[in-house]
Amino acid sequence: MQIEITANKRTLQGKGASRRLRISGKVPGVIYGGETPAQSIELDHNNLYHKLKLEAFHASILSLEVDGKKEQVLLRDTQRHPFKQQVLHVDFQRIDQNKKIHMKVPLHFINAELSPGVKTSGGNVSHVMTEVDISCLPKDLPEFITVDLVELAAGHTLHLSDLVLSKDIEISMLAKGDDSPVVTIVIPRALVSEEAEGGGKKDAV
Repeated sequence: MQIEITANKRTLQGKGASRRLRISGKVPGVIYGGETPAQSIELDHNNLYHKLKLEAFHASILSLEVDGKKEQVLLRDTQRHPFKQQVLHVDFQRIDQNKKIHMKVPLHFINAELSPGVKTSGGNVSHVMTEVDISCLPKDLPEFITVDLVELAAGHTLHLSDLVLSKDIEISMLAKGDDSPVVTIVIPRALVSEEAEGGGKKDAV
């Protein structure tokens, strides 16, 4: 289900106008991209603040309604107050269904407790990445990428090339020849030390 958000056109510009907007519970923002000029907007702070807590809001195509007209957009940037729970500004980018987009998509790791590295060897899952930058057409954009750890053994690593994706999705780093590690299972030092000590005692007998 597509996430919807509502905004109004913003006519007053400048720091003073933006400050008054924030005092009144609004967030200044902008929509840019495409063949349409950039549009300044204002959004309800509380509604936007709660939407920003949704993982999908950051990695999905959004339906943004401005004064009754809906546009398909991506969230591109947010500015937050350094210590208050306040959103200061937000940027959205219009999308063209026929042009590829670049987006950071979260990784969802499953079956860690069933993997040999954890279940049998007592290892810990070490997440090297929690999101990955991809390129695809808007219609192919996934909300997240599932990483199945069910067969991952201790000391073994899954790389970007191991991720299971649609053929229509390209991983930006892989396209540049960078097959970086995504997740690995490491054995805690305490267990390694115990095994080493146990082996030493056994040899001494």
